[in-house]
Amino acid sequence: MNTAEGPVRRPILTLVIFFIVIILGAVSLSRLSIDLMPEITYPTISVVTSYGNVGPQEMEELVTRPIEEALAAVQGVEEINSTSTEGMSLVRMSFAWGTDLDEAANDIRDRIDRVLGRLPEDIERPMIRKFDLSAFPILMAGVSSNMNPRDLRQLTEDQVKYRLERVPGVAAVDIWGGLSREIHVNLKAAQLKALGISAEAVISALRNENRNVPAGLYEKGTSEVLVRTQGEFTSLEEIENTVVTMRGGTPIQIKDVADVEDSWEEVRRLIRIDGKPGLHISVSKQSGANTVKVAEAANAEIERINRDIPQIKILPLIDTSKYIKQSVDNVGRSAILGGILAIVILLFFLRNISSTAIVATAIPISVLATFGLMYFSGFTLNIMTFGGLALGIGMLVDSAIVVIENIYRHREQGETPEVSAVKGTGEVSAAILASVLTTIVVFLPVVFIRGMSGILFRQMAYVVSFSLLCSLVVALTLIPVLASKFLKYGAAGNSKKPCAGPAESGSPEAGAPARRSWLRRAFGASERLICGIEDRYKRLLDWALGHRKSVIGITAILFIISVVLIRFIGV
Repeated sequence: MNTAEGPVRRPILTLVIFFIVIILGAVSLSRLSIDLMPEITYPTISVVTSYGNVGPQEMEELVTRPIEEALAAVQGVEEINSTSTEGMSLVRMSFAWGTDLDEAANDIRDRIDRVLGRLPEDIERPMIRKFDLSAFPILMAGVSSNMNPRDLRQLTEDQVKYRLERVPGVAAVDIWGGLSREIHVNLKAAQLKALGISAEAVISALRNENRNVPAGLYEKGTSEVLVRTQGEFTSLEEIENTVVTMRGGTPIQIKDVADVEDSWEEVRRLIRIDGKPGLHISVSKQSGANTVKVAEAANAEIERINRDIPQIKILPLIDTSKYIKQSVDNVGRSAILGGILAIVILLFFLRNISSTAIVATAIPISVLATFGLMYFSGFTLNIMTFGGLALGIGMLVDSAIVVIENIYRHREQGETPEVSAVKGTGEVSAAILASVLTTIVVFLPVVFIRGMSGILFRQMAYVVSFSLLCSLVVALTLIPVLASKFLKYGAAGNSKKPCAGPAESGSPEAGAPARRSWLRRAFGASERLICGIEDRYKRLLDWALGHRKSVIGITAILFIISVVLIRFIGV
C-alpha cells in the first residue's frame, strides 16, 4: 500500500498526530538538561588511604603495596598506578572502556576488606572514589569581609553553606581558606618529666574523657527513659580540669602539665579577595542535574545571602554555566541560521512560496521529534547533540524536495491534487528510502566505537540518524497531505519555461499584484541565473562526454595527489 494514500485520505488524523509530536517535542525541549559535553565517566577508580604523620617510604611499605597486591586480581583492570606521599596513599586503577564501574567498585571493596588485617590498626579506612567529570565544581565564589578570619569561616559554615546546599541540584558545597577553630594542648616537657607522665598518657586521657557514652534504657513505671553520659568537652576549663593520673592521692590535671588555648588550625592556604583575607566556596552539582539551572539557582541564592548578611560579600569567580550557555547558544544559533538559509535556497530554486513552505515544515517537525528522543534517552542538550542537529538540518529537506517535485509533475499532467499527491509520493518512496538509509548507515560505525570518542560521538550519531528518519516519515506522510491541500499551481501552458520552476499566484507568471513586484523581480533574477548555470553545465557535460579519456585521467591524477597529501595532514 502506498504510504501516502492513508494520510491523504485522512488529513485530519495525520495533522493531529503531527501536532502531538510537535507538543511532545516542545515539552521535551523545555525539560532537557543543558551541559557542555555528554556525561562522561572515566573507567578509573582510586583507593585513597590516610595514615597521619607517616613518611612516604613507610606509606609505600605498610599501606600501598598490600593494597596493590590485593587489587591486582580485580577483573577488568588494565593498569594500576600508585602514589605514596606523607600520610597519604593513592592507588589508581584503570579499566577497559565499557566496564561496569559499580560492579568493579564492589569487587574492590571486597578485596580491601580481606587485606585490612595486614594494614596498620590506626589508619583510616580506605576510601573508594570514581573519577566523574560531573563531580567537578560548576561554580566558584569568593567571600570577602572585614571580619576576623576565624569568625568569617564560622559564619560561612553556619549561615551560608547550608543555604547553598538546599538549592535543588546541588550535591556539595566545599569551603577553602580562612581559619578553622582548633583547641591546642601545648605540653610542658619539664612538668611531664618531673611527674613521670608520657605524652601518650595525656592523649589517652583526653580521648577517654571527650565522648558521650550511651547507658541503655531505664524503666520508670510505664515509661522508658534513654540514659546516656554526656562527656564531650564544651569549654577550655573542662579540658584543663581533666585528670591524667593520680600521684600520692593527688589528681594530676591537664593544666598541671600543659597550656590549653583556643586557637586555629595550621595555615596551609592563603586566600585573598580584593586584597582582603577571604574564603573560596565551590559548588558541585548532582549527577544528571541541569548544570545551567543549578548554577543560575545558586547565583540567585548568593544574591539573597548578600542581602540578608551584609557583613560579608560573595563574589562569583568562576561560573561554568556561562561558558556552557554561550557554547550551546552559538551552536543553536548556527543550527537556526542553517535552517533559514536552507529555506532561502529552496525558495531560490523552487520559486514557489507554497512549495517552499510545505517542504520547510520537515525541518521544525523533525527537530522537535528528535528532542523527544533525546529526552527519553537521557541525552543532554550539549555541543555534540546540537552539532548533530546542525549537521543534519540541511539534509532534512532532501526527501521532501524530491516528493514535492514529483507531485508537482503530476499536477502539470492535469491530475487532481489528491491523486497527484498519492502517485507522486509512491513513485519516489523507494528512492528516498534508499537515499536516507545510505546516509544513516554512514553513522552506524560510530555506535561501535569504544573509548571517549565513542561516548562523545555516539549521541551525535543517534541524533542525526533519528532526525533523518523523522524527515523521511514527514516526506512520505505529511508532505503529500499538505501538497494536496495547499500547493498552489499555475496553468502549465503559461507557467513553465524550459528551465523555469513552478509558478503560483504571487509568482511572476501568475499575475501578482503590484505590491509583490519585488518578488517577481527576485524570481525572474533567480530563474535567469539558474538557466545560465544549466546552460554552462550542459556545455561542460557535452565536453566531458566527448573527451572521456581526459576526464578519467584528470580524475586519477587528482585522486593520486589527494592520497599523497594525506601524510601531511596533522592528527
